[in-house]
Amino acid sequence: MKKILFLTGTRADFGKIKSLIETLEKQQDFEVFVFVTGMHLQELYGYTLIEIERCNFKNVFTFENHTHESTMDLTLAKSIEGFSNYCKVINPDMIVVHGDRVETLAGAIVGSLNNILVAHIEGGEISGTVDELIRHSVSKLSHIHFVSNTEAAKRLQQMGEIKESIFTIGSPDIDIMFSDKLPDLAVAKEYYQIDFDLFGIVMFHPVTTEIESMKEYASNFVDVLLADTHNYVVVFPNNDLGTKTILEAYERLKANPRFRIFPSLRFEYFLTLLKNCQFIIGNSSAGIREAPYYGIPIINIGTRQQNRAVHADIINVDYDKNSIYKALEIIDSHQVQQTDTDFGQGNSTSLFLESLQKEDFWKMNHQKQFRDR
Repeated sequence: MKKILFLTGTRADFGKIKSLIETLEKQQDFEVFVFVTGMHLQELYGYTLIEIERCNFKNVFTFENHTHESTMDLTLAKSIEGFSNYCKVINPDMIVVHGDRVETLAGAIVGSLNNILVAHIEGGEISGTVDELIRHSVSKLSHIHFVSNTEAAKRLQQMGEIKESIFTIGSPDIDIMFSDKLPDLAVAKEYYQIDFDLFGIVMFHPVTTEIESMKEYASNFVDVLLADTHNYVVVFPNNDLGTKTILEAYERLKANPRFRIFPSLRFEYFLTLLKNCQFIIGNSSAGIREAPYYGIPIINIGTRQQNRAVHADIINVDYDKNSIYKALEIIDSHQVQQTDTDFGQGNSTSLFLESLQKEDFWKMNHQKQFRDR
């Protein structure tokens, strides 16, 4: 029996790996463990460990990696220490990490330095912030790559990764988007006490490489939202450097009845709200990944998703008030063009399982190789 250890630090990465965990737990050949840390354990961000506990996974371990200083480097250091200790207890055959968070990097470092297979989900992608540095670093520390499309696979090969280690399975959250597990809109709105008939979704994250300007960017954004007439469901940003300035700006929204503000939303409930919203605005990957599949208009602000998805119909704007406001003026009449959604067909989970069930998969060389192109 193979021991598979998943690491999750945020609501976003859990949405990507949830279906994979559920599928492996049903298989007799695998024993699944889930290491929970990061934002999941912080009250400020909704204590989303609750969502993981609702899944009733067999083996869940929690570790608090939040430091008093709350800087990304110290969070990385503490995550490495906690994850390393847990790996020594369970001795996994493979570690599965997702994306570009510091917890992801911690998992890849621990696995690679302890001769444990590391599988990275959604490597080979590009964005406009420090996230990209982390993502590519994780790819180089990983032995196996589960990518969302052929472009990502090509980038990994550009980075010297061997073709045999790359499996194109799509983005696992697409499986959930079109499953029968999503609640009805009425259920989601009642659960979160959302009274709006029509609403947009706000998800605006800090850009760590632009930290000196984030206070101005957040203030501009809130000014425009207050001057606008749409109703909004606002979701807190992630906990990167600069988050406090965004949360401080959001304080001005709290007394306004056009806004419902949440630290986090349950993933399936969020998808239902996204599917039925007027548009999504901000700089979240949800506007790049999920929204195009639902045909939702997208206003993308700034550089965070720069070059991330060239196939989606996105209104890209700068951080200045005028650019954002002009986009909001036309968003209700914006006709979404047919987009080439290149993140899978909703069968990522089955492709992931098929890969793990092949005998050759477990013969993957732990010694990393660099393949010249």
